[in-house]
Amino acid sequence: MQNPEFPETVAQVLYFPGVDIIRQQIANAFDQGDYATAVKLLEQLYTFEFSEYFGELFNTPGQEGLQNLDIAQIQALLARMAAETGQTPALTYVFWRPGQLDIFIVTPTGEPIYQAVRVSQEELQRVISAFNREVRDPAKTNTDSYLPFAQQLYQWMLGSVDPELQARGITTLVFAMDQGLRGLPIAALHTGSNLVSSTVTDVPMGPNGQFLVERYNLGLIPSINLVDTRYQPLQNAQILAMGASEFQKQSPLPAVPIELRTVTQLVGRGTEFLNEQFTVLNLETQRRRSQFPILHLATHAEFNPGKPDNSYIQFWDSQLSIAQLRQLRLFRPPTELMTLSACRTAVGSREAELGFAGLALQAGVKTSVASLWYVSDEGTLALMTEFYKHLGSAPIKAEALRQAQIAMIKGAVVIEGNSLRSTGVRGELAIPLPEGLATNGTRQLSHPYFWAAFTTIGSPW
Repeated sequence: MQNPEFPETVAQVLYFPGVDIIRQQIANAFDQGDYATAVKLLEQLYTFEFSEYFGELFNTPGQEGLQNLDIAQIQALLARMAAETGQTPALTYVFWRPGQLDIFIVTPTGEPIYQAVRVSQEELQRVISAFNREVRDPAKTNTDSYLPFAQQLYQWMLGSVDPELQARGITTLVFAMDQGLRGLPIAALHTGSNLVSSTVTDVPMGPNGQFLVERYNLGLIPSINLVDTRYQPLQNAQILAMGASEFQKQSPLPAVPIELRTVTQLVGRGTEFLNEQFTVLNLETQRRRSQFPILHLATHAEFNPGKPDNSYIQFWDSQLSIAQLRQLRLFRPPTELMTLSACRTAVGSREAELGFAGLALQAGVKTSVASLWYVSDEGTLALMTEFYKHLGSAPIKAEALRQAQIAMIKGAVVIEGNSLRSTGVRGELAIPLPEGLATNGTRQLSHPYFWAAFTTIGSPW
């Protein structure tokens, strides 16, 4: 029987058939309509990739010992999550092979949805690279240069299946992505204008289409077998918030003191530690003293090419590599959510993508929220303020992040002079900004550069 706590992992010698062989077997299974075999092999492939990268054979948390869920078991799991949360999820596999994308979607009821999209790897890579380049560029926040690429990627990945998802009442899309796709800011994919309205009633269809996050709650997982799906609401949860505004060798983060205070006092409840108090030892001490379901780290974090030792979270006095995350034992007691608010992920690196998409898995937490690129201080503060507001009322974590991103898209969060103004669940909130972040007049934060980097990783629930 599965240990009720998130299990520790044990480094083992891994056996797996050649990756090229299993990828061909997956392609053959899709071509033959043998979806049961395709899903089984996809789960094995993705699980192996993360296990190989981190050098550990991961167990399945919260699944009572089940391994390699079949389609019927996945549907039962999705139906249970829908019943517990009121949000109807779909699991979306995206598999990339020469000349074709295979999109396979499992919903709680009904037959799975399969779509094969003919596109060369060269063309897909060109569009992905252009999309990443345009959406990440802070110099282009007054343009929509990203839009043609955002719309093309949407059409390839979801355009032909979206109407069926809407017809089935899907509100949450959980993505298990292939290599090369895990670093996509999927929230910023865009429908274009020729599409029916979303089933999500709080966001009407605009004249020029919608971002994907306006249509669905979104989440990224390594594989469904590596996700802790036990549901625990986070209303009134205590937050342990730690961070640094000054660094010896890295750029300062002047908004961090305000971010920590906002997260723990204005929109949440918890305890904050800044600069000299932001150490691994103090984190471990505070977790022994009290239970904090939420851990918020406002600091530099880097997901770099190469081994997990090359990627790290910066503490005041040291860097903790991603490979060392398990030493924090965040699974005892269980950590429901770990937020890293100032991350950066190397573009185009398979290893960096594995580190990012496997963050919750390696840390031993149910869910992580992290960013694909370093967002401006004011953008990060705005997103985090809204996220923690909505975390107090949203049924699932991905919905809280979605509401925060929509608030920024719709202009409900803006910089006005020396304040961040946010209209949220508890009325209008004005947060004074550090001197260096103040502006003349009003500054909008609606461009996806400010919000699309942030992603839920692991359980969206």
